[in-house]
Amino acid sequence: MTEELEDYREDEQTEQKVAVEADQKKGSYAAIHTSGFRDFLLRAELLQAVADAGFEHPSEVQHECIPQAMSGTDMISQAKSGMGKTAVFVIATLQQIDPQPGVVDTLVLGHTRELVYQICKEFQRFSKFLPDVKTAVFYGGVNIAENRRVLKEEQPNIVVGTPGRILALCEEPNMLKVDKLKRFIIDECDKVLDAIDMRKQVQSIFKLTPKEKQVLMFSATISKDTRTVCRRFAQHPIEVFIDDESKLTLHGLQQYYIKLAESAKNRKLTELLDALDFNQVIIFVKSVKRCVELNKLLVASKFPSMAIHSGLTQEERIDGYNKFKEAKGRILVSTDVWARGVDVERVNIVINYDMPDSSDTYLHRVNRAGRFGTKGLAVSFVSTEEDSKILEDVQSRFEVEITEMPSCIDSSTYMTA
Repeated sequence: MTEELEDYREDEQTEQKVAVEADQKKGSYAAIHTSGFRDFLLRAELLQAVADAGFEHPSEVQHECIPQAMSGTDMISQAKSGMGKTAVFVIATLQQIDPQPGVVDTLVLGHTRELVYQICKEFQRFSKFLPDVKTAVFYGGVNIAENRRVLKEEQPNIVVGTPGRILALCEEPNMLKVDKLKRFIIDECDKVLDAIDMRKQVQSIFKLTPKEKQVLMFSATISKDTRTVCRRFAQHPIEVFIDDESKLTLHGLQQYYIKLAESAKNRKLTELLDALDFNQVIIFVKSVKRCVELNKLLVASKFPSMAIHSGLTQEERIDGYNKFKEAKGRILVSTDVWARGVDVERVNIVINYDMPDSSDTYLHRVNRAGRFGTKGLAVSFVSTEEDSKILEDVQSRFEVEITEMPSCIDSSTYMTA
């Protein structure tokens, strides 16, 4: 086990795997859409919570993955952003769980505090009619004494957290015990496992868990190298991959670019915010300093702007998350801490004030808009040769044509009625 997890060499006798291609599903999405969550034979309490959450028909990834995940099978899934991957492992876990007081049944790891906080909220939302199921979230920036109190007094069955804090709690005597774990889940698994320090933390946690357990891994982007790493954690996993990367982008998302000098970005941004109709908009920048300064500029210009970045305290970050999630703020300036996994249903415009450093990050950023098949608009500012190269890579990799932004855009093309 230890050697397998540390060297990641591809075994000559590769485990037999079942690969499910997204473009070879039985029937079309239209056919899938006619089915409901009742078809999954969910327990009544869970089905009621699903209905209360406004879920009527499963998305493609939910239709394909939930039955497999509910069966206890290991799974590695790459699917479009915004199509409800979180609900796959939340529903599958709550369907299977038999909560025992003081026993941690399921562990979910994510790479940022906002992501794991959001995942915990989803577990709580879907377990509202399952009062015996208790969920807790642990991450850095919170006094670890509070984490100890929660573990002792609330005795959660489902634990969600960032790898560093989870490992710290596992290494404390009689604190977080994962020796009876039944499910080990990683969301945004590429981001977690591609970072060497975080991967080592995950390995250390994994070695403390039982050999027999279910392993589920999800992301919108999983490279071939990362797939190899993922397979070292899983046993005979079902693999749900979209190998045609052009299908990773959402159909309802319009994408444009604007070529301009760095010095012209502020004026163009304020022009766009004045001209475009939107519910909520996220503006991505490349550094904490630029995030702070741009937010100050927008606030001074009377725009209802707020900022989230790694320089804030944990309380400020979670407060900002809740405020924006509850639509108490319409404009968010953010670094890439919000580029992955964080879902806000009303966001329908993403602006890349600074181009991202890779096509992967571009995909995750722009798919904050147009979640779950709704309409959306993405606008990217291109001011350097490096920006142009990233834009070319995005178009080539995802087989999408990103055109120069027209002077006028019909709001009905990116605003959902």
